[in-house]
Order: sequence, then C-alpha cells, then structure tokens
Amino acid sequence: MSALKIYNTLAREKQLFSPIEPGKVRMYVCGMTIYDYCHIGHARMMMAFDVLYRWLKSSGYAVTYVRNITDIDDKIIKRAVENGESISQLTSRFTKYMHEDTQALGILPPDHEPRATAYVPQMLGLIAKLEQNGLAYKAADGDVNYSVRGFPGYGKLSGKSLDDLRAGERVDVNTGKRDPLDFVLWKASKESEPEEVKWASPWGNGRPGWHIECSAMASELLGEQFDIHGGGQDLQFPHHENEIAQSEGAHGHTFVNYWMHNGFVRVDNEKMSKSLGNFFTIREVLQQYDAEVVRFFILRSHYRSQLNYSDAHLDDAKGALTRLYTALKDIEADSSPLDWTETHAARFADAMNDDLNTPLAVAELFELANELNKTKSAATARQLKGLADIIGLLQRTPQQFLQAVPTTDDGADDIEAMVVSQIEARVAAKKAKNFAEADRIRTDLLGKGVVLEDKPGGLTEWRRA
Repeated sequence: MSALKIYNTLAREKQLFSPIEPGKVRMYVCGMTIYDYCHIGHARMMMAFDVLYRWLKSSGYAVTYVRNITDIDDKIIKRAVENGESISQLTSRFTKYMHEDTQALGILPPDHEPRATAYVPQMLGLIAKLEQNGLAYKAADGDVNYSVRGFPGYGKLSGKSLDDLRAGERVDVNTGKRDPLDFVLWKASKESEPEEVKWASPWGNGRPGWHIECSAMASELLGEQFDIHGGGQDLQFPHHENEIAQSEGAHGHTFVNYWMHNGFVRVDNEKMSKSLGNFFTIREVLQQYDAEVVRFFILRSHYRSQLNYSDAHLDDAKGALTRLYTALKDIEADSSPLDWTETHAARFADAMNDDLNTPLAVAELFELANELNKTKSAATARQLKGLADIIGLLQRTPQQFLQAVPTTDDGADDIEAMVVSQIEARVAAKKAKNFAEADRIRTDLLGKGVVLEDKPGGLTEWRRA
C-alpha cells in the first residue's frame, strides 16, 4: 500500500504526510458560523474532512479532530436582534439543525466541537502575548488590532504580497488603524449591542474578532503546533493567513504543518454562497434527494475541484448509486475482514492515499460491482461493502435503499453517441493534463454501466458492464 500524500496549500504541492507524533494526528477544521441553515457548500466542506478523518482512522492513526462553532459574529448579532431573541437562543437552534443535517449525510461528529464563546479567556491571553511581542496595539476607537507589517511571514499561505493585499471582508477600515491591512483582534463594545456580547478585558469591554477565535481554540485543544488545518478555499485568505500571523506571532514557531482547502460548489458557473443568493440549504436538497445520494454526488468529485451542482448531476448520482446497491441484491457478503491485498482494494487505497482521490476510489467500487454481477461471490460482496463503508457509502441493505429510492427506466438503449462524446471529452482532458476530469468522466460512465478500456496507441474502447 502506498503512503499518504496530501496537497499542502502552504507548499503548493502534494507532500508525503508525516505527523508530528508517530501514529497520532491532530487536525482542526474551521466549522460553521451559526446563524442560518447550512447549505450544500458547507456540506461539501464538512464531507471533505469527514473523508479525511475516516481515512486516517482506517489507516491506523489515532486522530484528534476539532471542528469549531463560531457563535459570536456580526451576522449572528444582527440576526438575533432582528429576530428579537438572544444570541444563545439563535445559535443553539441552528447548531441543532446543523447536527441533524450532518447526521443525515453520514458526516461523523468531530472529537471536539468548541464554541468560540467558551474560549474568550484563551483569546485574551493570546492577544496579550501579541501585544507583548509588539504585534498588537489599541487604536483610538478602542479596538485592538494586529500589526500586519510587523509579521515578516504574512502572505505565505495565500501567496500574496503586502503591496497587493487589501483588508479582509470582515475588517472595517477605520481611522484607528495604523495600516489599512491591519485586522481586528478585539472589538470595542458599542452601546447598541446586546450585553450578551460584551466581555471585560484589559482594553475595555468588547468581543473577539473572528480570526483570533480559531487561533485560540486550536492551540488550546491541539497545542501550539499541530498536523492539519482545513477549511473551505474561501478561508485561505484572509482568515487562515491571519491565523498563521496570530499564532506564529504569539508563539514564535510553526503553527500548522499541512494546510488543506476544499473547492467551491458552483451553480451556473458562480460560487454558491449566501451573499449571492444562489445557495441551496442541505434541508431543501434532502427534501428532493436521498441523503446517501447527496453524499455520493459529493464524493464523485475530488475535494479540491469545483463541484457543479444541478438536479441532473444528482439524478445521475442516484442512478449510479442504485447500480452499486443492485449488484449486492440477493448476495450475502461474508463476514471476514477486508483483504487489502486484493487488486481493487489495493487500487482503492492507492487512490485514497493520493490526496483523497475519491473519484478513483469510487471507480474501484464500480469495478467490484461489475465483477459481482458476473460472479455473485460473497467475498467480492464483502470487498465492495467494506471499501464503500470506509467513505460512508452502502450503509443500508439493497432492499432498504431500493425501497427508499425508487427508480424509473425509460427504456432508452441508444447511448453510443453519449459515450463517444464522453470519450472525446476524456481524451481532451488528458491532453490538457486535467487528469481529475478524465477520472471523473470514467467514473461517471461506470455509474451508467459503461466500462472504458484504454488500448495501446491512445485508443479507448467501451463495453457495457
């Protein structure tokens, strides 16, 4: 079995994974800011690191997984005031909804799920260290800001130079700052804000800035340096860049060894987001589609790629997942452990160890299903179910799934034009060195019951499974 490689955003390349402490992994993922229902973009993020969590544990690591909850934020305060309820009432309600959504999608709970409001003392301690190190200052308006130009490594994660940078989205440029790039660590209280969001500090009553929250929670629960930090691609700058500046500026050494970021979900070639108004909540999608179909749809794309959301793609995922379940129908898998020396299992492991290449891993599930359709072997059924279980698929009996997800057959049999078109697209993807897209096309065709066979000379033949 190959060794695990992870794409490290900081290094801008895949790197062999080597934990700080042999056999143990400490990882932190930026979780939800809780003031509304989670959308499919959030599901994609949590799914990416759920798969990582599952694979690390399957690989024998003892994992400590922290995914935080941001329960104090400008948007949270605004929504609570609009609703006429307390901050804690609002965040408790939407935390409950988030847990219901993640459970439905088979996303495992993290080992720790800290709330920002429970770690204010740790945030104050971190700010005090930054002030002592000359990296934090109290401005005329009462805010405490981070002096970006005082930290030489600023920009190393995002690859941006200081001259090109602008203040982050959540930072208000104001006259109290020494530099427009400086960001807030501690926000001075305003009379209009609820008393619930005012904490005492050496700099006056106020509340933490968004960035300091994760630095404090991560270091408190995982130590001043840990293995993996993850989140959505949109958090790379400014949030994660600022986390590095805060943590390394306070402690004087490396904060995180591997930074991982998942790609966006897109609708009509635009990023799905609440600000654009083109988002679909997990709850809305689950009213139309079975939760495992949604999970399968997400896993068919590599976590770093852009995921294109559409009903057509979900319908296709439904048909493909049905093929896997149908292959297991009326076959009792034997109860012996997975055989990792078996060809498909070894390829599955190689795919997962190659920066969690779930499209290739899923392709091996279809290869096993095709074999199972021919052999009706209990050992093959065990391999299929065992490998699928690692990434949270095939969690029900075929009868349960097929009853929950009825399918229709329109009787169409002429697929040659579609297959030829997909083969041409795959050849073009390979020429462009877009191997992730080539793998996705191969996997999609397998889900439709079409097997591609690459021949010498660059030719590709196809046959029905």
